[in-house]
Amino acid sequence: MDRSAVEAVKARISIADIVRRYVDLKPVSGRWMGACPFHQETKPSMSVNDEEGFFYCFGCQASGDVFDFYARINGLEFREALEQLAAEAGVDLGNVPHDPHAAERKARVNLFLDMHDEANAWFQRNLSMASGETARHYLQNRGMTPDIIAKFGLGYSPEDWHGLENHLKGKGRTPEQAVDAGLLSKNDKGNIYDRFRGRLIFPIQNLSGRVIAFGGRIITDGEPKYLNSSDTPIYKKGDHLYGLNLARSTMTRTKRALLTEGYMDVISLHQFGYTDSCGVLGTALTPEQVKRLAGFCSRVDLVFDGDGAGRKAALKSSRMILLQGVACRVVLMPEGEDVDSLLQTKGGEGLESCLAQAPDGLDFCLHTLRSDFAPREIMAWAKGFLTDLQEPSLRAFYLPRIAGGLGLSEADFRRDAGVSGPPRAGGAHRRQESPAQATQGLPAVGKEDKDDKYLLKFPIQYPDYVPALEEKGFGRILATRWARALWEKLVNTQHGQTLSLLNEQEKSFYIRCREEVRKSALTGRELLDEWEHICNKIAFAQQKENRRQLKEALHQAQLSGDRQRIDECFRALEESLRRDDEQY
Repeated sequence: MDRSAVEAVKARISIADIVRRYVDLKPVSGRWMGACPFHQETKPSMSVNDEEGFFYCFGCQASGDVFDFYARINGLEFREALEQLAAEAGVDLGNVPHDPHAAERKARVNLFLDMHDEANAWFQRNLSMASGETARHYLQNRGMTPDIIAKFGLGYSPEDWHGLENHLKGKGRTPEQAVDAGLLSKNDKGNIYDRFRGRLIFPIQNLSGRVIAFGGRIITDGEPKYLNSSDTPIYKKGDHLYGLNLARSTMTRTKRALLTEGYMDVISLHQFGYTDSCGVLGTALTPEQVKRLAGFCSRVDLVFDGDGAGRKAALKSSRMILLQGVACRVVLMPEGEDVDSLLQTKGGEGLESCLAQAPDGLDFCLHTLRSDFAPREIMAWAKGFLTDLQEPSLRAFYLPRIAGGLGLSEADFRRDAGVSGPPRAGGAHRRQESPAQATQGLPAVGKEDKDDKYLLKFPIQYPDYVPALEEKGFGRILATRWARALWEKLVNTQHGQTLSLLNEQEKSFYIRCREEVRKSALTGRELLDEWEHICNKIAFAQQKENRRQLKEALHQAQLSGDRQRIDECFRALEESLRRDDEQY
């Protein structure tokens, strides 16, 4: 990614203005404060530093720049957040080196979005016409009100092989374009025809509210019962969730997502006041969908059918949600019911009863494993779950719960699962970083990590000292690879542009340090004392390294029998020790 494009967007967009769209911000001591939208909080725990362009929550430690906030609150990937904010800021990303066809792709995407708007208007109009009478009766019999039909923009596709095709032709669109957009189908003989015929139509929208695909339910005889748009340049079914654009504002308040499987289930939930509900789109739940939900809530309640297929889907989905570090509950419907039928017959009280009995996601998984799986399958599941966890802290959180849930001692399970325990006390050797840590820049654990964090706080909090520290050899006293990598970024970038170069762990540490200095910056004698302390650390480390080199040289001289070199090394070591005695 061209960093100049990132900086150009930041220069034109105020992070406070973006955050203010979702959070009520108030000025406090030179910064903005508000209730954090990423955890259950009513007090103003989140600080927004508009001058330096970052946010930080003192409660849940969520932090980052404007792209991090926008991506997380909207459930987007970085590239999507960049593209949307760049469009808003008027920054052209068409010349980004690694994407030379960006302008062409953007024009194609805009064309497909416009065609979906045109198709959506046609479907909605059909529902109100004589040809849509059967669909209207169907919705009425399912208990759908006019308001909820309008809210979800439901429509109807008549039994016509070329109705939508002709409508789009009237808008100047070619059949081939409509095929590429997923609105029409083309068979092996080259014949083009309407994809949706004789179906109730459910528009699928992205988080910006643009229609990107459709789902269609047959309301007469025919198969399949449900037909969905295929993947296109504007739609990938494993990335989106039905109704999320309508549910996200409630999710950010309740911190909960009700996730179900069908279009009608989602609509019924919203009609009965559960406006934090959304649904998967004709596929099993995907990690991408979970990441999107995690941007709005801290818990996902799975509302699945209570039959065997529903329990199987709940087991798989719970595992996926828990792996992302999101809390989960499993809400199973009574036998023979789905959430829509339950609400229509027993109302909100019926669903509330199921919600009250919903087990925790991990408890559900462990109970299902004990009931339905062989011991070897249970252990394979548990080991695989721990292996797939990306965060070590999550592994430490889940391991004792899984061991207890399976009736195993934690020590035995830790050994059998191949998970190492805490480091032994008294270990004198230097901790080696794993290849994964070297790649991802994850901080090590232990005294060296603690020392490096202490040392790095000073140049982060007082960036004017970075050139002088570099000249004195500050980087040589850092023991861990992640710290040396962060120091290189501090040295080689201007203070205001450092944040864009940091990975997630570095960014979190950097922002925390910047927030601390805002609250209690050192001045006068205290600042000078800290500077001198850091300088003494550098000098002591250099002396220690020089002495190590002298001892190594002495060892080599003794092996070779070089008497003159031995005497020189002894005198140099004595001089080094004498200087230490004089200094201390």
